[in-house]
Amino acid sequence: MSENASATELTSQYTAQVTADLERNTKEQDRVGAEIAALQEQLASLQRDHTVLVNIQQAIDAVPATDTTAPPSGNVPVPAPRKKAAPSGTAKRTRPSRKTAAQPARPTGKTAGKTAGKSAGKPGAGKADVAPTAQTAQTTLVDLVRRHLTEQSEPRSAAEIATALGQAHPERGVKTTVVRTTLEGLVAKAQAQRSKQGSSVFYTAAEPSGSAATAPSEEQPAPADA
Repeated sequence: MSENASATELTSQYTAQVTADLERNTKEQDRVGAEIAALQEQLASLQRDHTVLVNIQQAIDAVPATDTTAPPSGNVPVPAPRKKAAPSGTAKRTRPSRKTAAQPARPTGKTAGKTAGKSAGKPGAGKADVAPTAQTAQTTLVDLVRRHLTEQSEPRSAAEIATALGQAHPERGVKTTVVRTTLEGLVAKAQAQRSKQGSSVFYTAAEPSGSAATAPSEEQPAPADA
């Protein structure tokens, strides 16, 4: 009987020990799993921030820099070379002879008529040559996105803005990724505001304040006369 009692007591101790170890192991798994989930969420947030920063940097680098080394427009006067002075006593004034002086011949009636007819038959005759005017620079995507935001009364997503600009300017081939990068660049320059509703991100134009509100409008090209 004593041996059976001791065996039963030993079995109870092992059972209690195993139960406690299982409970402790389960709690440790829950704790480690929670830490892993938190770290994964933190890693995903860092990756999203890294992508946004890279897109902003690419948008800033894509803006063309103003060339300050270009020469001024217009013709630059070139000084005429100086003439060597003739030695004193050797220069003589010569008058052209009346007989040798060539006089332009006046066209006769037939010759004048033929010349007038040829000049009238040529296209564009009698018109002064006009130099082609310089083409105005094409409006950039940044200006189009900024202008679209100022015309909206409600927040718009990058996809909605890309669709609207694509319909208004089909020749540009507007893409949602490029529009999103441009919007993030405007947010970084405080020219647009970003808001989040659930998992969606919306953008609105920045509210004008003081002198800063007039800066974007001055950068936009003036509309062409109708």
